[in-house]
Amino acid sequence: MRNYAEETSARVEYIRAYLKSSGARGIVYGNSGGKDSALVGILCKMACENTVGIIMPCASRRNYGMDRDDGMEVAEQFNIETRVVDLTPVREAELAALEGVTELTDMAVANIAPRLRMVTLYAIAHAEGRIVAGTGNASEAYVGYFTKWGDGAHDFNPIADLTVTEIYEFLEYLHAPRAIIEKAPSAGLFEGQTDEAEMGITYAAIDAYISGRPVSDHDRAVIERMHANSEHKREPIARYEG
Repeated sequence: MRNYAEETSARVEYIRAYLKSSGARGIVYGNSGGKDSALVGILCKMACENTVGIIMPCASRRNYGMDRDDGMEVAEQFNIETRVVDLTPVREAELAALEGVTELTDMAVANIAPRLRMVTLYAIAHAEGRIVAGTGNASEAYVGYFTKWGDGAHDFNPIADLTVTEIYEFLEYLHAPRAIIEKAPSAGLFEGQTDEAEMGITYAAIDAYISGRPVSDHDRAVIERMHANSEHKREPIARYEG
């Protein structure tokens, strides 16, 4: 297990140094009410008083209930400024604009919300001289479980090297609310969605694999397939160089 006292100090210093080098006046991040955004928010607030979390419900009933409530609980405990931007009307307008233009798949529709959140965070960042903190972890990154140009878009990410197992350990160390630590991880892409059910594999298995520990043949096959299929998400943008 990592020494989370040392990890806290190192990551807070990293955030402060990045903020200073950027010339920005503050930090903004998406407060989803989940484990990753909770840890990012806590660390950013430790590093920068001028940190704001944005709760952005979008279509899912869970976004307006459990997720919002859990996000507010973290914000209140750690004194993080929080604002709410309702993106459901924006999503509906986007779907209406695309009607008759193309036939959207279910996943194309699901990924609209993360991309609207990215647009919202960068609009606030631009207006207020902030940088956008990413909230993705190493487990999700390895299997590509994030939305390209959605939650995968940010200026810096203070938890990018942490597995899901380590995220939970870190939150335990910081005494984060039990609701955050105990609820099933969910991207909230559609009603009833949980990460592990959608992927067909547990985070424990992913963490074991990327840490070099044994996993079942089934889990290895799923992880390696997801990693291969999502390589384009981790590659830099292709550029013509003549």
